[in-house]
Parts: sequence; structure tokens; C-alpha cells
Amino acid sequence: MNATRWTADQIPAQHGRTVIVTGANSGLGYVTARELARHGAHVIMGVRNPAAGQAAAARIRQDHPAAQLDVRQLDLADLTSVRGFAESIGEADVLVNNAGVMMCPKGETAQGFERQFGTNHLGHFALTGLLLGKLRPGRDPRVVTVSSDLHKRGRIDVGNLGGGSYSRVGAYCQSKLANVLFALELDRRLRAAGSPVRSLVTHPGYSDTNLQSSGPTGLMNLVLKVTNRYMAQPAEMGALTQLYAAAAPEAAGGQFIGPDGRGEKRGYPAIVHPAPLGTDAALARKLWTVSEEMTGVTYAALV
Repeated sequence: MNATRWTADQIPAQHGRTVIVTGANSGLGYVTARELARHGAHVIMGVRNPAAGQAAAARIRQDHPAAQLDVRQLDLADLTSVRGFAESIGEADVLVNNAGVMMCPKGETAQGFERQFGTNHLGHFALTGLLLGKLRPGRDPRVVTVSSDLHKRGRIDVGNLGGGSYSRVGAYCQSKLANVLFALELDRRLRAAGSPVRSLVTHPGYSDTNLQSSGPTGLMNLVLKVTNRYMAQPAEMGALTQLYAAAAPEAAGGQFIGPDGRGEKRGYPAIVHPAPLGTDAALARKLWTVSEEMTGVTYAALV
């Protein structure tokens, strides 16, 4: 993979495939939706703000008039919205769990969960479970979950999720570690069930997106604006890892795809390694059980 320096131009024809991208109106999600639609996919853009989603779809159609785009409202911080979105889906081939919030002030989801864990992990856990049975066999079905290199700083106490003192950075790292644990545990369960669905996890390195400006406040917001300008790679590069996981024929279930540059901060898609906690199968099983209890979603497609 590294030798060929995989780019979006290498995405094979996606005609006949339906791809769901959460958080598709900006940043990595927007680039992912645009590139998959450019190659012929029917892209369902899951967005919290429908007006912003329609504006994003219009921008894509300016350059790609034939793009098949379907904008639908999805608030991952509200499990009622997640269920409504899932019920609106007929069949699909790929789910890209891209949306997220980052280092925001302390807050809660509609169901009272810590906001970053509830949005980044629980919302996508519930969505994947509700959609798994709708992913079509025979069309290379995949679930791609987007994490962060900061998962390496994450810690999870499954008995006290969201409890205790609040750290914006700590809560974000916890949610991104949860993404890794979930994606790899999903891969194990899919394999055990003999399912054709592949589960992959990715991270974009340090990429310039609106996450850094829309979540953090105060001094942290100012610092990230400066580092975004001088250190981050463009969203077009950051999105390559999830595009590779969603569309490259050779991408395999259980792989972790990140940038190939120094420290995994920048570069082209490559197989990278999660932190040791991310591969802790016992911890992943505990998190899975707690996530089922918190969301009320069980994975009937794997039973």
C-alpha cells in the first residue's frame, strides 16, 4: 500500500453501491461523500443540520452534476434520532462512522450520557447495530469507524463512564479508544458469525477540519487554529484512510488504517497498529455489553 501511495483517484467504480456517511456536510465526511459520489456511489449524507447538508450536497453537484446524494437528518447525540435515521434506510453497502465532536465543554446527550462518549461512540454503536442487518451481502459490505491517533492516550473505566471530574481531552481520548475497541470487536463477532461484512477502523492523522474550531474553546481553540494552519494536512489527505477502508478491494476486516508519515500525523493510507488497550479483547467485550445496556441496541444480525 505504501509503495503505491494510494489516492482517491484509485477508488474503483462505485456504481450500484449505497454508502452512508455520518457527518458528511464538512471536513473528512464531506470529502468522503464527495469522492465516493464522484466514483458513482449513491451517498446518503447523515447530518445534524439538514440546511448545512443540502448546502454541502449543492457544492458537490457543482463539480459533479451526476452525483447521487441523499441528505438525511441524523443527530448522534440523540438515540431517538439515530433510530429514526436507521428506520429510513432500506439497504446499503457501506457505513462510514465519521461524525464526532472534539474536546468540547462538559455536556450531555439527549439521553444524559457524557457528550463526547455519547456522540462519538454510543451514537455510532447504536447506528451500526440498527443498520447491520441492512448491509447487502454480495456488494462488499463494510463498516468503517473513524477514530483518532489520540486513542493512544485513552483510558476506559466501564464501570464509571462519564463519571468523576471532566477533562475535555481525556473524554475525547476515551471516546476514540472506544471507537477502536468497538471496531475490532465488531470484526471478531462478524468473523465468528460467518458474516461477509468487513469492519475496519481508521484515523486521519493530524488533519485540518472544523472539529478543532467547533469543539474546543478559549486558549485551546487558539492553539489549535495555529497548529491547524502550520502543521495539519488538508482534509483531502486525511480522508484518504477512510476512503481506502471503504472502497479499496484489498482492504481487510480488522485492519487499522492510518497515515504512513512520521508519527502517523500525515501521509498516505497504510496499515498501522492500535495502542495495546485497543486490542484488549476482554475490555472490548465489557464495553460492548455496557454499550448495549446504555443504548438499548443489541446486534440481532449477529445472533
